[in-house]
Amino acid sequence: MYNLSCYNPGSFILVGIPGLEKFHIWIGIPFCVIYVLAITGNGTLLYLLAVEDSLHEPMFFFLSMLATTDLILSIATVPKLLSNLWLGSQEITFTGCLTQMFFLHFSFVVDSAILLAMALDRYVAICFPLRYTTILTPQVIIKLVVSVVVRSFSVILPDVFLLKQLPFCGTRIIPHTYCEHIGVARLSSADISINIWYGFSVPLMTVISDVIFIAVSYVFILHAVFQLLSLGARQKALGTCGSHICVILMFYTPAFFSILAHRFGHSVPRNVLILFANLYVAIPPALNPVVYGVKTKQIQDKFVLLFTLKKTQ
Repeated sequence: MYNLSCYNPGSFILVGIPGLEKFHIWIGIPFCVIYVLAITGNGTLLYLLAVEDSLHEPMFFFLSMLATTDLILSIATVPKLLSNLWLGSQEITFTGCLTQMFFLHFSFVVDSAILLAMALDRYVAICFPLRYTTILTPQVIIKLVVSVVVRSFSVILPDVFLLKQLPFCGTRIIPHTYCEHIGVARLSSADISINIWYGFSVPLMTVISDVIFIAVSYVFILHAVFQLLSLGARQKALGTCGSHICVILMFYTPAFFSILAHRFGHSVPRNVLILFANLYVAIPPALNPVVYGVKTKQIQDKFVLLFTLKKTQ
């Protein structure tokens, strides 16, 4: 019975942000505001992309996928964070922990792949503008979407099975606000070398390959742009990439900084790392709709039209 309970732990304890317990209520306020902005912004963006026929283009289809995964990431992490900070609800079931962990890592890998697909879209639009609709056909878009989802699911699902094979006979206290693969695996008394190898190498390698392909695509894009004779044409071509580049920087820069900080920043206080990790999963989903709303004129116009019609009704 003891061994059985080790392999089927009832629950874990998420301690929140260690060392900042007396500030939990105040810390929760900006996270609540950010969460509301993420839900409202991505929900509005998805509505506009669904009802407006002029936004039914490959670029906006990929944007709708990005908004969907941002919603998944926000819903999977922030509500539990707020209940922890405000209500002291620190307990999470083993199944709930695995589910949160899966959607957290799954959305990260999906977001990375979507950014690569959007880079491909910009590459075709700028380097082959006359063949854009014949290259990125609906069939090609569907294949890209299926490959993104299947790849991400196939990479992250083994994390769940690796954790289910581990015994948790010791402490079940997680010094964090959400469940992530290696953090949970370290609670086990068994050898977790496979978890460490797989948890870091495989998803990281998929993301690194995405970054490399994105960089290569932008090399071709910049080469094509600077071949244009008109300065106005250059600015217009680069302008279509502006929002995508902003989202890429917001997504990858904090991610790699967090990885490096955990690996080499041993002098950085744990509560700072945990706070930064929560900001990373909360802020990009809230800012992505704002970036595309500000930098994409079609979305801007439809957004203004939507609220103008509501006020006149």
